[in-house]
Amino acid sequence: MGGGLFCAIIGNILIVVSTATDYWMQYRLSGSYAHQGLWRYCMANKCYMQTASIAYWNATRAFMILSGMACFAGIMAGILSFAHFSAFERFSRSFAAGIMFFISTLFVLLAMAIYTGVTLSFLGKRFGDWRFSWSYILGWVAMLMTFFAGIFYMCAHRMYESRRVVGSR
Repeated sequence: MGGGLFCAIIGNILIVVSTATDYWMQYRLSGSYAHQGLWRYCMANKCYMQTASIAYWNATRAFMILSGMACFAGIMAGILSFAHFSAFERFSRSFAAGIMFFISTLFVLLAMAIYTGVTLSFLGKRFGDWRFSWSYILGWVAMLMTFFAGIFYMCAHRMYESRRVVGSR
């Protein structure tokens, strides 16, 4: 469970940093470099809010925020799974934490897929010289971290269940 908690905390930090920063995409515009994130775009060392309500930005933002919330809930369940309360014998906190991390993984995957698909099909054609940047990459790394956190917690749940079944005989 310790490895899962470590992956989850790192994954949640990466989700927050990825969502909050302005380097999802970099491109050349009018001879100078510009970059954009989910909330702002920056050109010529000045940043502006994304005021246009474009569906793919809103969907990406929403899924990233939901992912961070699910990951945080999983971290709380994961921390509680270290405590052994007799009142919670029927409720496996490690299983709940694993499920929350898989839900977080799904939300990050949806956000990244939406952003990637729209960027490649629309924005990539609009800007000739462009690339994905480090905030975008952090989003993919966060997805892997939350996925592995879910795997670790599911393995911990299986080990606990197998010990409980053997111990009850």
